[in-house]
Parts: sequence; structure tokens; C-alpha cells
Amino acid sequence: MVVDHRPMWTELGLNLEAHDALLDVLNQLYKETYLSQTNRPEGMDYLDFVMSEIHSLRIKELQEAKATGRKVIGTFCLFVPDELIIAADAISVGLCAGAEFGFEEAEKLLPRNTCSLIKSFFGFKLNKVCPYIEASNMIVGETTCDGKKKAYEIFKNIQPNLYVMEVPQMKNPKDKELLKTEYEKFKAVMEKISGIKIGVDRTKKGITVVNERRKALYRLARLRAVDPVPISGLDALLINQVAFYDDPVRFTDSINRICDELEQRIQRGEGVFPKGTPRILMAGCPMAVPNWKLPSIVETSGAVIVGEESCVGERGTQNLVDDSGSTVGELMDAIVDRYFKIDCAIFTPNEKRLEHIMSLAKKYHVDGVINYSLQFCSPYTIESYSVERALIDAGIPAIRIETDYSQEDIGQLKTRVEAFIETIRK
Repeated sequence: MVVDHRPMWTELGLNLEAHDALLDVLNQLYKETYLSQTNRPEGMDYLDFVMSEIHSLRIKELQEAKATGRKVIGTFCLFVPDELIIAADAISVGLCAGAEFGFEEAEKLLPRNTCSLIKSFFGFKLNKVCPYIEASNMIVGETTCDGKKKAYEIFKNIQPNLYVMEVPQMKNPKDKELLKTEYEKFKAVMEKISGIKIGVDRTKKGITVVNERRKALYRLARLRAVDPVPISGLDALLINQVAFYDDPVRFTDSINRICDELEQRIQRGEGVFPKGTPRILMAGCPMAVPNWKLPSIVETSGAVIVGEESCVGERGTQNLVDDSGSTVGELMDAIVDRYFKIDCAIFTPNEKRLEHIMSLAKKYHVDGVINYSLQFCSPYTIESYSVERALIDAGIPAIRIETDYSQEDIGQLKTRVEAFIETIRK
């Protein structure tokens, strides 16, 4: 039975005409990018279903949860600790920021040379096409770059329930104290908005749920180290993207089932690409739904992506939170310890990120690294030079690619990627 979700979208205040147009484009892009793949794991049927209902059944779940008094917290970045959101019996959801939609409206408020990610979440909001934004009781921004930091000053005028969290830019002891202070403030805000006191048991529950999700994603990552690879890089990216939207317990169960299937494929020597296919590590900026352009180009040009050094990848899944503390203070310290290890390009100096990329290149036996950055994303674009030099000095072929969310440069990108892959083959 087909369910009409338009009354729900209307209640949320969506622009139905613009939203219909967006869904038509996304559905077609998904078919062309994902459903055209061959020999996909059967478990990916679950992800296909999630994507087909990502603005429908998932939003209905959120609305039903809100009707019982639970709160929905929209986030843009993995620096926002899901552990504390879950500890307050709230629901964390990622927000729309991965498509060139509504840029004309966004550029009335922002400079044209603003990165696509920032213009994207402005465009989705201004055009009223993101149900996650409209369903959120609170939206959490974070100061992970100067662009976001200044953009939030404007965004708060159109999104009154915006809460901005300060993120340190260096890794000295005083910077860790800053992050601790911000997380303590966030905990207090979550207690206030939810009406729930976050004690030891609730904090441990939040830690457990998020740790188990990270373990499942890391298990998936490890299985991609074999040759032939049992899952495409596109499907692995999709799994990491959906992690920001889906119910965490249900998602973790589904990914562990996929991993069970992949282990059976490995035992049979079965892969989605032939043995010996050039292996690529993607490094750099996060790729939010539906930013699949570059990975699709790579995997239709004779290579396979075997890892992502990205917020939507191992930057987000590496390191667990120690849950051995017996007090809220000890558990909060453990949460801070874990998040302070994130090697985002906002940090300076940032040797740990270079070490992490080298480690991933070795662990996944890569033949080359594509360092990806969005145009006008200063942290990753500037740091890409250091990354490329370090890789080449280590004898690892590398290429820097800077692009945006448009489709206009697909031909140019494909030419560059194909040439890079051909170089690797020699």
C-alpha cells in the first residue's frame, strides 16, 4: 500500500513543489549511481529501502517519537557527541547538506565563493525541502571552520533553534579543556531540552549504543582490506552516510548482518571487482548524501575505493569511548578524550592526520590516494598540499581533486581520474 506522506510534509512546512522536484532528482540519481551496480551484497536491500523512505518513514518515526515527548537533535558534524543526545533519550539525525539545491537563494545571503556544503544547508532551509531540519527541536552547529562560524551568524536568523558549539583549533591542554567545557554545556542543554537528568546509567547507555555502531562500521572497513573487495566503495560510502540518519541500534544490526554476508563472500573468494583491480583510498572532505559524484567516477573508471579518510568514513569511526568510568565526570572525560583525537583539518598542526592517512594506505593495500576537497574549503584545500607531498615522498601515488556539488565538471574529472588510474596500472 502506497502511503501519502504529503500531509506530514505540509505539517512540517515543506515547500511541496520544490520537495517533489528534489526527490525526483535524488531518486533518479540513486538509480543511476547505486541500482545500476552489479553483484551487490543482498544486505544492501536494507540501505536501498532506507534511502527510498529517508524523507518518509524515517520522518514519520521522528514525528511519532516527538509526540511521546522525545526530542530530535539535528547535527552537521561528528564533533557533536551522539552519546549525550542518546543519554537524554533524544534522537540525533544528520541534516541535508550534500547537493547543489537552492544555491541561488543561498547566495543572496552568502558570498558566491562559499563552500558548497555551507551553501547547501542554507539552500535546503531557505527552500523548505529538508524535513530533518524542520523536524528538529534543536539544531547544533559547530565552529569547525571560519566559513561555518560566520555563516551561523546569519543562519540563526532563519533557524532560531540553532545552538552553536565551539570546537578548538589546536591540540594543547587548554584546547582540550575548552572542548570539555563545551561538552559540559551541551550536556546541560540536553538535560534542559529533554527534562531528563543525565546520570551514570544513561551516559553509559549512550556510550554503548554509539560504540557498537562504530564497531560495526569499523568491522565493515576491515573487510575491505582483502582482494578481491567484497563490497564497492559506493556501497560502503552509502552505509557510512546512512549512519547519520538511521536509528542507531537498528542500523548497527543491519550492518553486522551485511558484514556476516561479506565474510562469506571472502571465504568464497568472491568480489564486486576482479582481483587485482587498482585500489584507491579517498581522503579529505566529508561527502554527505547525495554527494556521490567523484566515487562514482572512480568506480566506473577501472578502480575500486577501499577506504575513506573522511568524517563520513574512518575519521568518524576510529577510536571508541572508554565506558569503564563509575561517575558521570569520569565518563564525560572519556567522551572528551575520544573526540579530541579526531584529526579534522581544522587542527593545526595536524601531523596525526598525515599519520592516519599513511596507516590507512598501508592497512588497505592501496595503489593510490585521491585527496578530495570542496572548492573554497580552506582547511582541506590548503592541507591537501602537505598530504600529497607526504604520500609521494612515501612512494604512494596521489592526486589532488578540488570540486563542488555541480555536475558540470564530470567530464573533466573523469579524464583526470582515468589518467591517474592508468598511471597506477603501469
